[in-house]
Amino acid sequence: MLIGRKIGMTQVFGDDGDAIAVTAVQLGPCVVTQKKDADRNGGVNAIQIGFDPLKEKNAKKPQLESAKKAGLKSAFRVLKDMRVDKLDDYEVGQEFNVTQFETGQFVDVIAKTKGRGFQGVIKRHGHHGGPAGHGSMFHRSTGGIGQSASPGRVFKGRKMPGQMGAKRITAQNLKVIAVYPEDNLVLLKGAVPGAAKGIITVCKAKKKS
Repeated sequence: MLIGRKIGMTQVFGDDGDAIAVTAVQLGPCVVTQKKDADRNGGVNAIQIGFDPLKEKNAKKPQLESAKKAGLKSAFRVLKDMRVDKLDDYEVGQEFNVTQFETGQFVDVIAKTKGRGFQGVIKRHGHHGGPAGHGSMFHRSTGGIGQSASPGRVFKGRKMPGQMGAKRITAQNLKVIAVYPEDNLVLLKGAVPGAAKGIITVCKAKKKS
């Protein structure tokens, strides 16, 4: 697993000359900042990895003290835990980069989608809405949501207006089109959730090899 940042979309040309839509993502380098054994971590062995080093003037005092205690050169803007089988296989300060991925491999990308704010049923759920004429009182309204007397309540799961987007989702089975270790850059086929410059997490695909 690597933490990274979405850069944006572009296109490349395959060997057959077809244009392929890809998303450029910067991955790593990520550094092991802490080891957490199962006895103190709820029965799970894990390591904490950091991404995007902070300048000393931009880091908070607890971040600096934690990095100093671990013997690291700097604190990190983003920290995430990664479950592992054996803690002895990792050391604090160990670095991971894009070389663990290769062209043609499939990966899963975890990210937070763009927030759309509070939206109605037409934009949020794709409802058609009512007549647009002047005499209509429907237009873009939700419409009926329940019954009159029986059962006299709104059923769970009813599609209604509400907050749209800003949710953590996983885009599965994205193909790695190219890897550029010198720039910590990976090109993934298709779209990646979230806005440009957003933080993402990339790991090997669970359902496809």
